[in-house]
Amino acid sequence: MVYLDYSATTPVNDLVLDSFNSACKNYIGNPNSLHKLGVNSKHLIELSSNQILNLLNVSDKEVIYTSGASESNNLAIKGVAYTYKNRGNHIITTKLEHSSIKEPLEFLKKEGYKVSYTKLDDKGLVDINYLKQIITDDTILVSVTAVNSELGIRENIEEIGKLLRDYPKCYFHVDMTQAIGKEIIDLKDVDLFSFSAHKFYGIKGVGALIKNKKLNIEPLIHGGKSTTIYRSGTPSLPLIVSLAKSLRLSLEHINDNINYVKTINDDLKKFFSNYDKVHINSLDNCIPHILNISIIGVKPETFLHALEQYEIYVSTKSACSSNGTMSDAVYEITNNIEYASSSIRISLSHITTLEEIDKLKECFDKCYTNLTSLKK
Repeated sequence: MVYLDYSATTPVNDLVLDSFNSACKNYIGNPNSLHKLGVNSKHLIELSSNQILNLLNVSDKEVIYTSGASESNNLAIKGVAYTYKNRGNHIITTKLEHSSIKEPLEFLKKEGYKVSYTKLDDKGLVDINYLKQIITDDTILVSVTAVNSELGIRENIEEIGKLLRDYPKCYFHVDMTQAIGKEIIDLKDVDLFSFSAHKFYGIKGVGALIKNKKLNIEPLIHGGKSTTIYRSGTPSLPLIVSLAKSLRLSLEHINDNINYVKTINDDLKKFFSNYDKVHINSLDNCIPHILNISIIGVKPETFLHALEQYEIYVSTKSACSSNGTMSDAVYEITNNIEYASSSIRISLSHITTLEEIDKLKECFDKCYTNLTSLKK
């Protein structure tokens, strides 16, 4: 099997699973209980939270544990919108966002909130001057993904954060889901950011929203204090412990891992450039872990299933994308319907082997030859 869909989800690291199992067996107390077992569990959560904040160099912020990035994104957007609606009803975002950003914003539009989309330059980066122009006295939130999930565009988060320092009534939310463990980003000027453990070899079902301590947000789930007042429910200590462990492991050799993945990515770009019906959609400023290509004249699901016959697994779009044949992100960057309607995402990892890449090349050539010849 050759797994090349790491941006959708990653396999669980055995060490992470060991931490989860150990916490399940050795810490049975509810962290909200007052007895010794509960206090011990609560202490372990506090240690995990401090470790997460220190690893991300944001020790002045606080952690809200969630079921994953989609919940975190919803909590950030709706939480800010509802809490600060007395200040304004304007939110700014981009057209490269994940569905867990786009759909909450569509929901808020029905409730009277106004949503603006900032312009992007030819590299897919937020146009800082245009962003500055569309911020108004009613703007309460700017939400921008750090790394686009389909193309891998790495946004200029630090530059946006620096701009928004001059707008203290406007908060800055960043979806870090595709960035954690793959890219080093300075988050000091970010008010809220989201991520999910299963994107960096953790367990599915746990994520976090990290926010400034002075920032209040309306909870999505009510029912009493948990680890914070912003998300009710019995804390899942084993998942929280495993989240901290997967984060630590993902950052241990991050520079070496990035360099290795870049080598694979460069090799694949050179390989795909030999095919006249292949267009590479990912740009130079994309992280190397995501390589998006279009095969002109071939439906992406057809090519995906052709590769699947060889036990090679890629994807057509973000795994959470709504149904539809066209990639909105690819169209936004290429302005080409044909490219957007035939795009395939190959997502790489530091655990991807050179042998796996060789098999991809061999089988890609067979699938390409068979499927493109049918169009003649």
